[in-house]
Amino acid sequence: MSGRLRLVPIVLFALYGIYYYFSNRQTVPITGRKQIVDISREQESALGLQSYRQILRREQVITSGNNADAVREVGRKISAVAEDPGFKWEYNLIDSPQVNAFCLPGGKVAVYSGIMPVAENVNGLAVIMGHEIAHAIARHGAERMAQQKLMQIGQMAVGVSVSDMDPNQQRAIMGALGLGAQFGLMLPFSREHESEADYMGLIYVARACFDPTEAPKLWERMGKASGGRGPAQFMSTHPSHATRIRQFQQWMPEALKIRQEKCGG
Repeated sequence: MSGRLRLVPIVLFALYGIYYYFSNRQTVPITGRKQIVDISREQESALGLQSYRQILRREQVITSGNNADAVREVGRKISAVAEDPGFKWEYNLIDSPQVNAFCLPGGKVAVYSGIMPVAENVNGLAVIMGHEIAHAIARHGAERMAQQKLMQIGQMAVGVSVSDMDPNQQRAIMGALGLGAQFGLMLPFSREHESEADYMGLIYVARACFDPTEAPKLWERMGKASGGRGPAQFMSTHPSHATRIRQFQQWMPEALKIRQEKCGG
């Protein structure tokens, strides 16, 4: 009926969403969380390699020196104790003031020189690299792609459902839907990924015989380096520094036990 909400597109989307979830379900290592991923590891690794090459072409790579050696050594130790998805690992130090690091699918790791003073020591560097490697192992990038795809289909379904309504009503509903998706789904999912990578990375740090107690200290330094700037946590893609420190403290007994078992005193 004119001016009314059409329910059929929403019902069809709900049915498709259920099918999509169960047909593309994967399990994250260590945490056992169920996730949606709809591309193969080979496709994901190809995308990662393409992006990595583009980044290295436009950046200055530091190939020698203590920091470059530390990045390669820490990377090798962390990846050796992580789950083996068949990655072809590569570790590079990029000359840049950015306080940043990343690991792309396929095991392509980059650490920016600007983060080295915040890392402060080899254990801090291990916490940073463990976190980034965990993102790739957990396939967070591919999961975000699947979530965005499902979100776009859902928005299309709602758009069809409200197409008979007054244009002002349509805009109000679609605007509310966009805000709800952003703050109710996408940002919480992103924060969940960050916390999951923190936890997995801490386990890798312990397995590789680095000192996991450096993790909360690192995030204290991160907080000082950022000057406490940033949006409120509910508006951010990342948990607050205080939240991360608290979570590390909660996970620390498990990490210390693992390190004791793997590495002795």
